[in-house]
Amino acid sequence: MISGIFHTTYEKDMALRRTHAQKIRIVIVIVFLLVFPFLANRYALTLANQVGIAVIGAIGLNILVGYTGQISLGQGGFMAVGAYTAGILTARFGMPWWASTIVACFTTALIGTIFGIPSLRLKGLYLAIATLAAQVIILWVVTHWSALTGGVDALVVPDPKLFGIKINTDFNFYWVTWGLVGIVTIAAVNLFRTHFGRAFIAIRDQDIAASVMGVDLFKYKLLAFAVSSFLVGLAGALTAHYRNIVTWERFTVDVSVLYLAMIIIGGLGSVTGSYLGATFMTLLPVLLTNLGRAVKTSFPLIDSILPFVQQAMFGLVIILFLIFEPEGLNKIWKNIKDYFRLWPFSY
Repeated sequence: MISGIFHTTYEKDMALRRTHAQKIRIVIVIVFLLVFPFLANRYALTLANQVGIAVIGAIGLNILVGYTGQISLGQGGFMAVGAYTAGILTARFGMPWWASTIVACFTTALIGTIFGIPSLRLKGLYLAIATLAAQVIILWVVTHWSALTGGVDALVVPDPKLFGIKINTDFNFYWVTWGLVGIVTIAAVNLFRTHFGRAFIAIRDQDIAASVMGVDLFKYKLLAFAVSSFLVGLAGALTAHYRNIVTWERFTVDVSVLYLAMIIIGGLGSVTGSYLGATFMTLLPVLLTNLGRAVKTSFPLIDSILPFVQQAMFGLVIILFLIFEPEGLNKIWKNIKDYFRLWPFSY
């Protein structure tokens, strides 16, 4: 009896989906995503769009933190760059939403690369503080450059349209968001099948050894910041076009911590972990809110303490994962798959 997976050719070993079970699972996921918007209500579609945007941002951050080992606390600031760039170009210069989104991605990549320069000399907590400084600097510019961003006032973005059709309705934007999620996922997975991705991983594992083997640390560290910021800028631009309103309050340091929690809970160095973490951390507050409403009749004071309960649960979940499963939800999912893959010799 065969137990486990054995490959006899390089093509099978390098395939994205190596087993029939993996191919079946991906088909099931695709079918679910195609059918879901026709069965879901507006509230569920709103949550799905939020999850999709979060997945894009989490994949971008995971490329930098999980795959390259460069910690970042500037996620909220870089999302602000993408959102404000897309919003300003569309609202004040009349640029089409799709063109402003592309420009926003490259602008954020440029800003991310500039703030990534300290990574050439800094590591660990020192780099975290440097990226936190980027967060503070970006928000300071946003709130004080009133002539361009509007300062603390909200920036109103026109409705994005495609062939005369308004696309920021929940149903229409679902296809835009999850279509881009699919493109980003394929690009990220294939990135680490190239020498660029392998250089990122080598830097994460041991940057000195990678340098000795010929990896240009200056080039690849900055490239990691650029690629990560590109995707984060995409998430910010999508937020601007979906919400129609851009305000600095959406991109505070809390957002940076939230995205860092997504990839920690989902699993560092894993695209699947980015999906799981983004979904979990986006839906957790919703589940707590619905639970609070359900017990409101029995506990009338729940409304006043619910925000504090959400913050406490947020911190508790992170602590529990760091203690009991540091590799996150992706490791739990791998354990489940390995159990059935190796059955009946799963021990």
